[in-house]
Amino acid sequence: MLIASLALRDLLRDRFFLFCNVAVMVGILVPLLVLFGVKNGVYAALLGEMLADPASRQIDTAGNATLGAEDIAPLRDWPDIAFLTPKVRGQFDFMNVREQGGRRMRPALVVPSGAGDPTLPDGLDLTGDEVAVSAQLARALSLAPGADLQLVSQAEDRPRQLVLPVRVVAVLDEAAVAGAAVLAPFALLDLIEAFYESYALPQFGIAGTRPLSDRIPAYEGVRVYAQRLEDLAALQARIEAQLGLATTARTREVESLLGLGRKLTLALALTAGLAAVGLGAALMLAFWSEAARKRQVLAGIALLGVPGAELALFPMVQALVTAVLGLAVSFGLYLLAGRAAGAMFAHGLPDGAALAVIPPAQALAIIAAVLGLVLGASALAAWSVQRFDPASVLREGS
Repeated sequence: MLIASLALRDLLRDRFFLFCNVAVMVGILVPLLVLFGVKNGVYAALLGEMLADPASRQIDTAGNATLGAEDIAPLRDWPDIAFLTPKVRGQFDFMNVREQGGRRMRPALVVPSGAGDPTLPDGLDLTGDEVAVSAQLARALSLAPGADLQLVSQAEDRPRQLVLPVRVVAVLDEAAVAGAAVLAPFALLDLIEAFYESYALPQFGIAGTRPLSDRIPAYEGVRVYAQRLEDLAALQARIEAQLGLATTARTREVESLLGLGRKLTLALALTAGLAAVGLGAALMLAFWSEAARKRQVLAGIALLGVPGAELALFPMVQALVTAVLGLAVSFGLYLLAGRAAGAMFAHGLPDGAALAVIPPAQALAIIAAVLGLVLGASALAAWSVQRFDPASVLREGS
């Protein structure tokens, strides 16, 4: 297109005008990009740390209650629950643990688990006699996956102790479970509770006062994990209302972090809005004044037969080139600043976390917004070019 070619040649000839406008864009965009990137990077690192700890999404009922299967059944259909398991009574969830044939024995908390438990490694499902052990218990007993263990009851009022043979299929990360703990299928804990309730377990050589077939399972509460951190507070309140029980969760910590993210986003949005107003006003005046300064040249082009609608593209083509160059320089300087800042403050972030991060989707949104702003700022110049009369402009010039 002729008008685009003329606009580009004029812009290259008048480089000072281009340099000034690009400098204005860079001076505003680079600090905003750095702020936006640091907000993303730091917040993502904090959020990643919280997400990496399954306990951040955990909700536990508190107190001694008696729940039946019918009380818990409705919760299994809630979409905001990622994992749910009943809990046995607290006085029955501790066992002594020793390696098969070993002499060392340690008391450990036996935690109900199962398929989908966020505490377990991805894809692991505990079934039958399979268990996972905490890192602390593994160190204490020198355990590794494949080890055979025995869970030994602590009952002193039974004529014979319950000894459950189990097999270690996973040693959990240090952050997954605190203390000495064994994660086991709920059926195993239910069996332990039945032993303490004096039911007969003939398969383990345990005589009791009542047959196991007469037992009606009862639960002290539930252990629940929310699907998302954003679901935690509402899910906790809903569980308390449904079961009529108090619960414990890291709701305050999670809400504080999520609230921080919302406040940072709002602050950056306000800052970006003010910066956009300033940048738009500066570029609008710059493009308008440049178009006014070149009225004689534009009038001569118009007299050559170029229509006004096409002539209005002259300042818009120059604005588009200015925006592209400004964005390229701004993102280049942002990358350099981000690397420098990351090298200076990397020790304060988790391993592998970047200090400044702008995902591709957000970068494209920023580019589109800036291009729209710059082209909008050139609209006044384009409007003024369309309105002047070429003959009058040339007579004034002469």
